[in-house]
Amino acid sequence: MAARLAEEWFAICGGCEVTILDIGEPLIDVLKQIQIVHMPVLMDHKLFGQTGEGTKMEVPEADVGLIAGGIRNEENKELALEMRKKCKILISLGSCACFGGIPALANQYSKEEMLEKVYRDSVTTEKNGLPHEQIPALTDRVYALHEVVKVDAFLPGCPTTPEMVTAALLAVIEGKPLPALAAKSVCDECPTRREKKAAGGGVRGHLDPPEFKFGAPLTEMRCLMEQGILCLGPATRAGCGGSDGNPRCIRAYMPCEGCFGPLSDKANPMVDMMGALSSIGLDPKQIPDRAATFNRFAGSGRLRPMPKR
Repeated sequence: MAARLAEEWFAICGGCEVTILDIGEPLIDVLKQIQIVHMPVLMDHKLFGQTGEGTKMEVPEADVGLIAGGIRNEENKELALEMRKKCKILISLGSCACFGGIPALANQYSKEEMLEKVYRDSVTTEKNGLPHEQIPALTDRVYALHEVVKVDAFLPGCPTTPEMVTAALLAVIEGKPLPALAAKSVCDECPTRREKKAAGGGVRGHLDPPEFKFGAPLTEMRCLMEQGILCLGPATRAGCGGSDGNPRCIRAYMPCEGCFGPLSDKANPMVDMMGALSSIGLDPKQIPDRAATFNRFAGSGRLRPMPKR
């Protein structure tokens, strides 16, 4: 019998749904073994009945549920509880569901400050009243999924990798344990050459081109952070690599952006990164907006509004 699959998306861009398509040909074999019973991005299944006759949200019972996106409003919260109730296994899909993701950068501001900025202070927006008709009430901040309901497995990444989605679905189908997160950092898997000191010149922009010989092995390229290019590898969990094991961004000669989240639930990426920068002779004070930069994808439980000065 095919495994029943339900999927929902909350505060998210939709990239994790595209990742499911990026599975490619192996998806054909996976689809033979699952029955999709609810997936708004793909199929027309109404939460309140196909003709709107229902009075409360209902999701069909499923063997596995995928939720992408953080919880930003009361409707997200209610639907997360319904998914948890109806799904035997619930999986956080992508960094937004796992850690709040980019939307959680808004947690640095109060709900009122955010609405004022978006609808009143933005130079590209015509000033008007705040939307209020048939709009779900915002929660006080963006929450990661596990802060609201119990989650059985985490598939981080912005977006997560097709390989991780495939492995998780096959584990459910075959009755095997769900994949666990890595217990090491991106730096532990990074193949670049290290000299344990900065090359000089201070911190550069993370989009500045690194010094490397195109086509040469990554082992011949010096550590990006030692070149002065801000890389969040020291404070980011490993696991984004492909078949060669090399981290995705590093493989493209780009610094790690931190999308696989902190090293543990109790880790503080800001402290970890300031220590890593200082250890090779770089000054963390050169980096503006350090709290947001070091918690770019992990702001759900770490970013809060700053006291007024």
